[in-house]
Amino acid sequence: MYAHLRPENPPRRRRRWPWVAGVLVPVVAAAGTFWILRTTGSPEQVADAYLSAWSAGDYRAMRELVADPPADFEQRHRQFSAAVKAERQTFHRITTGGVFAADGADTGEVSFGATLSGAVDWKYFGDLKFVERDRTWKIDWTPATLHPSLTRDRTVRLVTERVKGLEVQAADGTRIDTPDAPGSVQQLVAGLAQTYPDWFAERDSDRIELVENGEVVKNLLDPPKWKPIRTTLDLKVHRAGADALDSVGKPASLVAVRASTGEILAAVNKPGGFNRALLGKYPPGSTFKVVTASALVADGVRPDERVSCPAEQNIGGFPFHNAGFKDYGTLAFRDAFAHSCNTTFGAMVVGDLGAERLAEVAASFGFGAPIKPGVPAVKADFPAPKDATDLASASIGQGRVLASPLNMASVAAAVADGAWRPPRLVGADIAPGDLRPRKLDADVVSALRTLMPAVVTEGTAHAVRFPGGTAGKTGTAEYGSGKEPPAHSWFIGYKDDLAFAVIVEGGGAGSAVAAPVAARFLAELS
Repeated sequence: MYAHLRPENPPRRRRRWPWVAGVLVPVVAAAGTFWILRTTGSPEQVADAYLSAWSAGDYRAMRELVADPPADFEQRHRQFSAAVKAERQTFHRITTGGVFAADGADTGEVSFGATLSGAVDWKYFGDLKFVERDRTWKIDWTPATLHPSLTRDRTVRLVTERVKGLEVQAADGTRIDTPDAPGSVQQLVAGLAQTYPDWFAERDSDRIELVENGEVVKNLLDPPKWKPIRTTLDLKVHRAGADALDSVGKPASLVAVRASTGEILAAVNKPGGFNRALLGKYPPGSTFKVVTASALVADGVRPDERVSCPAEQNIGGFPFHNAGFKDYGTLAFRDAFAHSCNTTFGAMVVGDLGAERLAEVAASFGFGAPIKPGVPAVKADFPAPKDATDLASASIGQGRVLASPLNMASVAAAVADGAWRPPRLVGADIAPGDLRPRKLDADVVSALRTLMPAVVTEGTAHAVRFPGGTAGKTGTAEYGSGKEPPAHSWFIGYKDDLAFAVIVEGGGAGSAVAAPVAARFLAELS
């Protein structure tokens, strides 16, 4: 960039220089006709010759065009170039705006542009001031001819220092790579540094300082305009998530994404130290029934179709049961989903759907595919079921099915938007993964937008006070062994364009622990 922006604000045009090169001009007066000799040459010609010689480093030729060159004329020019470590320099006359002169017509100035290259690239504008000497235009040289800010007491110097990497910002431009940023946000910044190490590497920052009596007057070189790293984080959403988890006594996480874009708005971990939001892998439990229901609906099951939901059922030689061994008898598929009937889903998938079809639908929700949001993140796993028991377990999010909170927030987002979108923390132009959305079948989306609200209004989460318009799915994911193994508490859902997932490690029933966290989160954003 040019350091002195005079040509962008050119001085007001004054009277043109009156010259006729070496010409006798007749003047008629009362006493008769007489002749006067005007100034030879033109300021443009002198300026072009001077700037051409300056570009070539021909200081002797430059001196000849100066009215009163100082004794150290050449030395000053060499010191100026050496101070900024210029290896090449070019100077050219600015033609825009013409040539300007004072009223006396024996002084004036011509603007020029300078480009110095070498250790740094530096461009600036300056002026050549003219005086008339012996009917010849000469340059009225001062240190300001070198650069407009120079005087006899001022010098320039090039200073180079190492500075830290690029600034990291939230979506609104707030800086988040600072020690006072929330711990979960700092985890994401560290993840960005792992993915994009060049962005965070130290780099050279140059200044051309104007110095007078040992003090820096100003920097003549425009600072480098390094574009900060703008993330998709919404700090308001993040704070709401952190507040919602504040009273939870066990390790927990909340992830929120914008359904229509896949942008990660928040990824909160409590406590810190491990980014379970993106790197934790857990059995998703009954939250996976969103995927299973999608497969069943796509295979022809209607939300109002009557299905059986016994308290317990043997599938593949293994007894599956509902939470609390509740027997719902015969009911609509919509209600079986709302009440999270394990026996219904296990039997229907094994008896009618099959492992291959369930795996295919799981893949459409991102299971099995690496995700690259701009920070390290795990993919969701849906291993091929080995037998009927394994398939029935997979259909209710148990067994070997594993997912992170981010994976499951993306499942909820797919229902809200109608397409599964790879999540991302950075702009779509720099996100390293494949961001192409996977559109869901319209009938499946329509059905799920009926099934998921029913969970909140009359199903497993009906006792929790959610803001109007919330849709979701509870999950109680058992792990370990024993008659009553411990369980992770899950809730996933969406409201408008906001999708989210909550997990509380070892929290127990999703309706009792994770669902209230989600309700507090949404209430704070309402």
